[in-house]
Amino acid sequence: MAPSHVLKCCQKVLAWVPVAFIALVVAWSYYAYVVELCVFTISSTAEKVVYLVVFHLSFVMFVWSYWKTIFTSPASPSNEALLKLLSIQLMDVETSADNSQFCLSKADKEQYEKEERPESQQEILRRAAKDLPIYTTTASRAIRYCDRCQLIKPDRCHHCSACDICVLKMDHHCPWVNNCVGFSNYKFFLLFLMYSLLYCLFVAATVLQYFIKFWTLCRRKAAESCPKNELPHTHAKFHVLFLFFVAAMFFISILSLFSYHCWLVGKNRSTIETFRAPTFRNGPDKNGFSLGCSKNLREVFGDEKKYWLLPIFTSLGDGCNFPTRLVIMDPEQLTVSSQSEPAKSSGGSQSFPTRPLSESQNRLLASDSQWVESGPEEENVKSGSLHRNTSVDSMVLFVVGFSIVF
Repeated sequence: MAPSHVLKCCQKVLAWVPVAFIALVVAWSYYAYVVELCVFTISSTAEKVVYLVVFHLSFVMFVWSYWKTIFTSPASPSNEALLKLLSIQLMDVETSADNSQFCLSKADKEQYEKEERPESQQEILRRAAKDLPIYTTTASRAIRYCDRCQLIKPDRCHHCSACDICVLKMDHHCPWVNNCVGFSNYKFFLLFLMYSLLYCLFVAATVLQYFIKFWTLCRRKAAESCPKNELPHTHAKFHVLFLFFVAAMFFISILSLFSYHCWLVGKNRSTIETFRAPTFRNGPDKNGFSLGCSKNLREVFGDEKKYWLLPIFTSLGDGCNFPTRLVIMDPEQLTVSSQSEPAKSSGGSQSFPTRPLSESQNRLLASDSQWVESGPEEENVKSGSLHRNTSVDSMVLFVVGFSIVF
């Protein structure tokens, strides 16, 4: 027991190494840009002021979104985790959310544990899930149940082995933030990628001219032929050189990751769903949750555009039930959804439905019925391990490592 506990502690400590690495790189880039470049290298006062104002604006937004991505707890179907999330995001709003409905009753749990036949266990799960907002199953048409967390998984919810919890609308576990990216912090993660991209682009663009001057200066053989008052400090030359290389390499690597997630938002998919399509009653469909690009964007960033660029939680829904493009194919869902009122976003008091998604009050679903695309786009499901969802992050690690070595 003791060695196992020590091992877990070591794993938790090591998990913060990538975050510490990023923090050190960011701290060094701040020193190199503000002190070595703006204070010691740039002679024009006007240029200094403009560079410092824009730099600090991008720096604050980058650090703010990175902080929110790291320290926002993943939303889980467990009632305690959701209440913790809502207490952080909605300090003065009472919530009536009851995620305990996804947990089996004590009698059902005892009966489930006693049963040895999978068919009997599934019958218990079907009986418990008949009134839940669940529209997806496993590939074998079984109810998605987590034996580790002992709860029925809501749609788009997956168990994270690193965090050891089920995460609502899980996208992937990111080692660079040491956290699961899911419903509660996916907007923060996107803003983190965007602001880090702008930060690296601005640094690389403004450092470029001084980098070129230093590079040409280094290639001069005769010291007498070197221009005067050009990058006079040795330390400044070193920092300017590596600042450009690091900013450029980070920009290239983050660009691919950010572009990929922008594509995912437009399709309303998670990274997991890209590799393993969710299975509906009509079969697997990667586009099953897609409402059209505009509504997909609103589902992540919310209705109020003034908050889109701020790391403030504004995503629509509750993370447990989602409108689906297959609603028109389901007469029961269409009939009831046409009578529902527009829902409030997670910024307001919101309760979970006691019936399936057809009775959920969701503004994306109730606003109109024109968003459904003409005909389902059926795609083949590619088999793959859940760990493939961090493949893009691994590429980022390789490129960053290469840049540092270079």
